[in-house]
Amino acid sequence: MRVLLVEDHAKLATTLARGLRREGMAVDVAFDGQDALDHLAGTTYDVVVLDRDLPRVHGDEVCRQIAASPGNSRVLMLTAARSVSDRVDGLRLGADDYLPKPFAFAELVARIQALGRRAAPAQPPTLVHGDLTVDPGRRVATRAGRELALSPKEFAVLERLLTAQGRVLTVSDLLEGVWDEMTDQFTGTVKVTISRLRAKLGEPQVIQTVPPGGYRI
Repeated sequence: MRVLLVEDHAKLATTLARGLRREGMAVDVAFDGQDALDHLAGTTYDVVVLDRDLPRVHGDEVCRQIAASPGNSRVLMLTAARSVSDRVDGLRLGADDYLPKPFAFAELVARIQALGRRAAPAQPPTLVHGDLTVDPGRRVATRAGRELALSPKEFAVLERLLTAQGRVLTVSDLLEGVWDEMTDQFTGTVKVTISRLRAKLGEPQVIQTVPPGGYRI
């Protein structure tokens, strides 16, 4: 899941981004409203976690522009304002969900995951290819009944490949869908992750390399 976290409090933003990455999400961070709009102009996000009170461009205006855009990005609005009228205002601006501060991190993760499922095209609850089964909701992958010990990135790559249903995904496709802007696309990160994933999947191999630089199941 690709997430844009928009939060002007640098320490909070860094802490939240680190936690969301540990949950297997690809997280980019913007520290003000204009920075958020710049990110949105060049990248498609499943979910935008949006602080309402932002410098440069207010969060309300960012929300309006996202709602008016043709994309499917879902907006989870964060704010210190806790009244019913504040929540109603946020939803009327186009936000899909609203979470007042302070909040529990586990609830933030659950709400992002729920919005991400709404942003993505409908998928079966379990992805199956031969004896390989992936349950995205429980984040469990098995092959021939054996549970696979996958890292968050390995799981995300496998899920992306299965969701593509035989379509070839390029390195750029996987970088955009699984990693975030902090990843150097020239480091061979995708190749290394694919190699480790193949080793864990075992034989016979299900991940095919498609020249000049793609992969598919």
